[in-house]
Amino acid sequence: MQDLYPSRQREEPDWLERRDPVVHGLPGKAPSIDQAVIDAFVRDGFAVLEDVFSAKEVNGLVAEAKSLRQQSGLLPETCISERGETGAGAVRSVFAPHQQSKVFARLAADDRLSGLARFILGDDVYIHQSRINYKPAFRGKDFYWHSDFETWHTEDGMPRMRALSMSIMLTDNHPQSGPTMFMPGSHTSFVTCVGETPEDHYRQSLKKQDFGIPDTDSLSKLAKQGGIAAPAPKAGSVVIFDCNTMHGSNSNITPFERINAFLVFNAWSNRLVNPFGRTRPRPEFIAHRQVKSPLARLSVPPPFPLGGR
Repeated sequence: MQDLYPSRQREEPDWLERRDPVVHGLPGKAPSIDQAVIDAFVRDGFAVLEDVFSAKEVNGLVAEAKSLRQQSGLLPETCISERGETGAGAVRSVFAPHQQSKVFARLAADDRLSGLARFILGDDVYIHQSRINYKPAFRGKDFYWHSDFETWHTEDGMPRMRALSMSIMLTDNHPQSGPTMFMPGSHTSFVTCVGETPEDHYRQSLKKQDFGIPDTDSLSKLAKQGGIAAPAPKAGSVVIFDCNTMHGSNSNITPFERINAFLVFNAWSNRLVNPFGRTRPRPEFIAHRQVKSPLARLSVPPPFPLGGR
């Protein structure tokens, strides 16, 4: 398969034209949200949806997220700890929660999320990756600037920019507690990265990414062009962002824990091939390859919580 977005192959970074639509749409179908939000998503590469989930639903999700963090029976390697002395003992992320919890499996299939993903991507969808990011109080470390697609393309083999993330706020996000920052408009260009990817890079990158991060000149140019936005929505809100939107977050040195659930929806027609960076595919819990069918449609979901995994 032709590599339309080659990265980590040259000694100097490059800017490539985006070759894929941001919103594909479905023939004869209207979006489930206001068209103005869709327009903002196309323009900026992200959009905020307020009050998607009720307080009762959020309470159930938070209880399940905290329970998962304390479980000793999680799938191997899916529980990622924070790095360094100040982060020691704190859980940074739990990957593949939709495969380890009925509650998060239900969340992934919820039509409020998956239905919108189907419209934007113009296809049936499946979960490419899911995780809960905890950003613990005082000890939550940063996530450096990056385009998810650059990693998913190079290390996982995602062919095209036909995927998106939805970040579900399980706690109120505060401007001071390390909310996700975005560079509006950055999704329209693909910034290549330099440096050959080491084997099993994921073992390090899930704690701190050193490869697949853009150069500072490119970041400065993107910020000058579109600025930096740092939405901090309340619990129950959802931030959707394109797979190629440049984003990152600062450390959390406040007393306020920040828990967000991330669901990455990929178009069924955009399933993974061999990694374009010519490395071994990352493990299944990071990039799902063994998916037999698209997500089922769950338009009338049962109430949270479901009560057990």
